[in-house]
Amino acid sequence: MAICQDIQLEPEALKCLDPDPEPVQFLNALLAKQLFPDAVRFLARALPKREATWWACLCARSAIDSASKPEVVKALEAAEQWVYKPTEPNRRLANSAAHAASFENAAAWAAMAAFWSDGSMAPEDAPSVPPADNLTSKAVAGAVMLAAVLIQPEKAKDKYLFFIAEGIDIANGGNGRVWQPT
Repeated sequence: MAICQDIQLEPEALKCLDPDPEPVQFLNALLAKQLFPDAVRFLARALPKREATWWACLCARSAIDSASKPEVVKALEAAEQWVYKPTEPNRRLANSAAHAASFENAAAWAAMAAFWSDGSMAPEDAPSVPPADNLTSKAVAGAVMLAAVLIQPEKAKDKYLFFIAEGIDIANGGNGRVWQPT
């Protein structure tokens, strides 16, 4: 499957690619084997960049609470702002906010997904340096995986399943806001 050429998949996930399944079949095989990080990487790469970034925002939002640092909240808000209005100033704002939040949280990676979606990675007054096409998906996967494991890691499996359901909803034209049992 061409979309998997620039995704770092585990050997067990690579076995699911034989014989060249349809994307839905591949994702279902990954889920059946509980290869959740690989399923996240695949879905992050399969979604269009803006939709993938929205997915990262939804997952990062679930990791925000009253103890979250203001810089982390601002990074998430900057990423969401870019999704709502994908302009160059919003893309640059997401980059600044991501760096201010450090990279130990899902919100910073959601913001980097926005920044790496288009444009140039170089400063505004420098020659253009476009990001590699797969950088957004790497940042999205990082955001989703961090959101799944950082808070209450013992619930990671349930969070992965919920987050992947959100991503699938987005892939099917939804807004990703699926019902979650409490």
